[in-house]
Amino acid sequence: MNKILQGYRWRILALLFFITTVNYIDRQVISFTIIDEQFQRDIMNIPEGAPITEQDQRDYTQTKGLIDAAFKIAYAIGFVVVGWFIDRVGTRKGFATAITLWNVAAVGTGFASSIGSLLSMRFLLGLGESGNFPSSIKSVAEWFPKKERAFATGIFNAGTNVGVILTALFVPWLILNTGWQSSFIITGSIGFLLLIFWLRLYKKPEAHPNITQAELDHIHSDQEDAAQEGTGSVSWGKLFRYRQTWAFALGKFFTDCVWFLFLFWLPSFFNENDTLDQTLDLKSVGIPFIIIYLVSDVGSIFYGWLSSQLIKKGWTINRARKITMLICGLTVIPVFFASTTSSIVVAIALISIATAAHQGFSANLYSIVSDMFPKKAVASVIGIGGLFGAISGAILTAYTGYIVSFAGYLPIFIYASTAYLLALGLIHGLVPTLESARLR
Repeated sequence: MNKILQGYRWRILALLFFITTVNYIDRQVISFTIIDEQFQRDIMNIPEGAPITEQDQRDYTQTKGLIDAAFKIAYAIGFVVVGWFIDRVGTRKGFATAITLWNVAAVGTGFASSIGSLLSMRFLLGLGESGNFPSSIKSVAEWFPKKERAFATGIFNAGTNVGVILTALFVPWLILNTGWQSSFIITGSIGFLLLIFWLRLYKKPEAHPNITQAELDHIHSDQEDAAQEGTGSVSWGKLFRYRQTWAFALGKFFTDCVWFLFLFWLPSFFNENDTLDQTLDLKSVGIPFIIIYLVSDVGSIFYGWLSSQLIKKGWTINRARKITMLICGLTVIPVFFASTTSSIVVAIALISIATAAHQGFSANLYSIVSDMFPKKAVASVIGIGGLFGAISGAILTAYTGYIVSFAGYLPIFIYASTAYLLALGLIHGLVPTLESARLR
């Protein structure tokens, strides 16, 4: 393993992992803050000491959906331009811009004093955070050969789970001991340190002073056709003409909303769901999150490793990616039982397995973009897919509050259990062999 991980590209990957971790800390803080009573009073303008009525609680449940929808809508809007922007100005400058924007918004959330100001900060956060995955996937495409990309993507993508775990470990304590405002200000400040590291350490491998010729040759061992790779960027309008773009975009549309649902609504699920034999508050809700996202980390790395190993054993990229994604899709099916069981232990176990499968599916879904497109188009295609995923996430989360208020969590979990096989079926129908897009 030490020999496999030798080379400067793994340091770049470690940096992507840490940035992704902070990205998810900044977006996840709100999920724990919304179950804090003081936050509810401040944002909903309920005077201190006044009782929180059943109507207040119903209004707040529906407001939570709007809070998350503001982030998702901006996330979608961000993807309209962020992939093109990164392909245009380069990964280094493009990612630095995104990191700066989302950390300003993360800190600014701590100063929100009304629903309006909170929605504004969540909107700005969504715009900035939309740059994380186009930048990271493009970085992997620049620094890794195809046979290593799913494994590399699985590693940096594991930062999403670590971010949730760290949030679960420390943010409830911050809220209880220093107030909900400080939880945003403190966590949001961390990203500025990583911005410095990014600007100091990242360059393309061809221009990096710390890379050896042997490693550069390894990175280019399966270089795309020079005529395909070329220079410059590709317009979104042209990319929509390709089945490969639609395969990735629809895969994101049907599955990203499930992941977003888990990220935002799970604290409320464990705090409010009367079906469970016990409910959790800020003092105890962090424990299931640590379990769920530790298991998710294993899934992200394992399923990324699995398809990479199958390719090394002689499987085609198409077969290795899709068989791995099929395993993930089958594994997530039982998650709908989590909304009907009375056992919180069973619910945690089922959700853990499902989130691990999602991360494995996601790592391979991201990898097929760099399998099918030249590097000059990768960030743009990731941006298009991110747009579709954010739109579905905004739609689902905007209505989740209403659905939960009147029908409980079962309808949402039923969709989650079927989404991945549906997505894989569409992907296979559009690109049966993951053939390369011949850009003109």
